[in-house]
Amino acid sequence: MTDHEKIIEVKELTKTFGTFQAVKAISFNVDKGDIFAFLGPNGAGKTTTIKMLTTLLHPTAGSIKLNGFDPQTQKNDTRKSFGIIFQDPSLDDELTAYENLEFHGVLYNVPKALREKRIEELLKFVELWDRKDDLVKQFSGGMKRRLEIARGLLHHPKILFMDEPTIGLDPQTRNHIWNYLKELNKKEGITIFFTTHYMEEAEKIAKRIAIIDQGKIILEDTPEAIKKQTQKETLEEAFIALTGHQVREEEATAKDQMRLHGRLWTKR
Repeated sequence: MTDHEKIIEVKELTKTFGTFQAVKAISFNVDKGDIFAFLGPNGAGKTTTIKMLTTLLHPTAGSIKLNGFDPQTQKNDTRKSFGIIFQDPSLDDELTAYENLEFHGVLYNVPKALREKRIEELLKFVELWDRKDDLVKQFSGGMKRRLEIARGLLHHPKILFMDEPTIGLDPQTRNHIWNYLKELNKKEGITIFFTTHYMEEAEKIAKRIAIIDQGKIILEDTPEAIKKQTQKETLEEAFIALTGHQVREEEATAKDQMRLHGRLWTKR
């Protein structure tokens, strides 16, 4: 592997819905093995971009290369290249932990012997092997998130996409999950592309950050360089200086509203 080998290449990517331009000619690259944070207020274009990267939406204009494949013309190869962890839970509560992973492995045509080996390996990695035969509906939020991580990794993807992977989890569980992901990044060299509203999470974890607002990338750099450029001590302060918002109140979810107002009150 050469230095700075690109695993995601985005050029002039645009998405329009009727007269509304959700994503406006954005360009960025992600290096192989990087941990890349894609940050922005609600409605900034983050989820639309992820949907285009993961073959769920067709771009209006521009190009994407993901692990060397075009998500629009080489969907199957692209899909095999990534795992995805959605913001909303997507496990089958009526199946066991093992059955959820088994089902995913069959969908991705992972051969039986390899599938069994990989399921055991991953359930041990996320510390759920002793709960493999328990129904998922009995699991806590943190356990479900760990199982989703295991499932997303089952088919040996090169990239793991995560949309708000730790939302609604307590700080200890969030920290626990990021420890798994950092270890995974180190051990398997997997590229991690994530969104979060927890700025301290991005500052601590990400090697590079892109900040998107109103469909445009306004800055892309390392956390340190972003703080230096904005002359702020924390990424959160830099983010507010760049976007004018912590979370866009008119578009924020109830959870975001509570988080925003909680922070505002503590500062008074």
